[in-house]
Amino acid sequence: MSFSYLGQYYSYFIVGARNAVLLSLFSVLISVMLGVLLALCRLGKSRILKYLATAYVEFIRGTPLMIQLFLVFYGLPMMGLKLPTMMFWGTDVSRFVSGVIAMALNSAAYVCEIIRSGIQSVSKGQMEASRSLGFNYAMTMRYIILPQAFKNILPALGNEFVTVIKESSVISVIGVQELTYNANIVRSITYQALSPMLVAAAEYFVLTFTISKILGHFERRMKAND
Repeated sequence: MSFSYLGQYYSYFIVGARNAVLLSLFSVLISVMLGVLLALCRLGKSRILKYLATAYVEFIRGTPLMIQLFLVFYGLPMMGLKLPTMMFWGTDVSRFVSGVIAMALNSAAYVCEIIRSGIQSVSKGQMEASRSLGFNYAMTMRYIILPQAFKNILPALGNEFVTVIKESSVISVIGVQELTYNANIVRSITYQALSPMLVAAAEYFVLTFTISKILGHFERRMKAND
């Protein structure tokens, strides 16, 4: 086992790590917005919205991410929704966007449950007190409940971000040049079966460990400000 190829092919690992982080970042940002909407639907009074949100969450959590990825990647063009076929930073935009959509839709189901539990952890007296002050439901959620819930769910959201980074390796099956995909390219070029995967594993660990430490720092600061 040799790592001598790194001097020539290190850029593959850098580009792969960059794309993995971008995939995860965009996916988490979208999934948080969708997760908030789904959580509010599940906690709302409308039975139709509650059933639809529950069905979505159960379906997504009950099916593999890879199947969801194929449904998005092949299903969107079949429905007439063609993504732009262009290269940006050496990456096929249509494949990248498909990966982001699939990961965001998948993560949103888990974020929904995280946010729902966070909202339910806030005392019901907060809702009653805000309504007595003249706040409507939307204002109460925006200014009273969600800010308090966010402090409670920050560790869980951080864990979800770490999970999404690791699950981004699945996106390699549709040809997105993220870390696992590029590590396989280096394997095929160098005929090194193991060492490129060890390098990729080390990069995943550095990414997830660093993000965990950063989120832990913010969590401690938020607790100190309480």
